[in-house]
Amino acid sequence: MKRLALSLAATLVAVSATASWAADLGPLVTPQELQTALAAPSGAPVVLDIRSDAYAQGHIAGAVHAPYGLFRGPADNPGELLPVEQLEATYEKLGLDPQKPVVIVSQGDTDTDFGAAARVYWTLKSSGFTLLSVLNGGEQAWVNAGQQVSTDAVKPVPTELSITWNNAWTADTPDVSNVVDGKQKAVLLDARPPAFFEGKKAHPAASRPGTLPGAENYPYTKFFQSGATAISNVTDARALKSALGISDGQEVISFCNTGHWAATDWFALSELAGIENVKLYPGSVVEYSHGDGKMEHTPGLIDNLLNQFRSDKG
Repeated sequence: MKRLALSLAATLVAVSATASWAADLGPLVTPQELQTALAAPSGAPVVLDIRSDAYAQGHIAGAVHAPYGLFRGPADNPGELLPVEQLEATYEKLGLDPQKPVVIVSQGDTDTDFGAAARVYWTLKSSGFTLLSVLNGGEQAWVNAGQQVSTDAVKPVPTELSITWNNAWTADTPDVSNVVDGKQKAVLLDARPPAFFEGKKAHPAASRPGTLPGAENYPYTKFFQSGATAISNVTDARALKSALGISDGQEVISFCNTGHWAATDWFALSELAGIENVKLYPGSVVEYSHGDGKMEHTPGLIDNLLNQFRSDKG
């Protein structure tokens, strides 16, 4: 009887530990970690599948369909921050609860796809959710790991919420303009590939090419091994701060074209490396370019364009 009691006690301890662990997965989870968490008798996370049509073709069993577009702005400003009332209504329809862990799942077929999961993570965190994770490598990693998928659609039970927005991780256009004009100090971090930073390419919705004056270019791709679609588990905050010229406590503003690639830089610096005071500029260059704020290009590009113009004119 004593042996049975000891065995039962050990089982209860193991179950409790598993449930507790499932509720605190951390910012990144592997397919195996997610599978273990989902199998926990209590505390299992809500899986939020942010893909579009691919959801119907197969998804993690029990996953709630929440297309990325629900968290994005209009075509002329895709990164625009949505009204809190709209976000709250979306969360309620999805059956979300800030007290329950959420694991965000994107497709994971390219490194740029991680930005979608990171952007949704940032949105939820700024809305008061704390038990958040991203499935590293997305649905593709889940399938590659030999895990099963389902085609059964999930109808979530609606919740009733009262959401407030926490600006701790948000920079808006006036903030950025103040930095550009020298009225406020911050490191401006351009997460786009060099061609955008240099002004050789521009997003279709941007009114002007180029970057924010004084910005440093740190492409989101630096957080991925060559050919990988899963982000590297960044932990060396000191090395990152040194590489980016960030002093302790200094504000960092990550931006890109529409707050998508920038969400990856924000996630890596803030959630993985644990660097404080890192913010995301959701509207990014598209929103900024629609105003009259200063922008700059790589000097060499301007020279080349001027020389080409002079050559064409003879």
